[in-house]
Amino acid sequence: MPFPLVFALLLWSTTAYAQAVLELAAPSPERRRELVHLVRQDCGSCHGMTLQGGLGPPLTPAALRDRPVDSMVATIYGGRPGTPMPPWHRFLSEAEARWIVEQLRAGFPQ
Repeated sequence: MPFPLVFALLLWSTTAYAQAVLELAAPSPERRRELVHLVRQDCGSCHGMTLQGGLGPPLTPAALRDRPVDSMVATIYGGRPGTPMPPWHRFLSEAEARWIVEQLRAGFPQ
């Protein structure tokens, strides 16, 4: 089998696998509503009820555009020691933290 074909198949299978994992990890519609409420109420208490900033920085698409996704997921999941940002790992999974980051970067739902 020619190398370009092998490479293309490997790339496709890896991408397909990653997509399948993300779809399996996506929260249910009910859990999504709970996560939206959590962000609006709990995160909003520091980041502003409209997520425009407060004690914590803004969580708007423009403010998050250049920040690495994995870093933001780690911040939500594990907190930031020495700052007011607490870890949320007791209340949500890492996959749910990633979903929250994706939603924040896209413009958080109402």
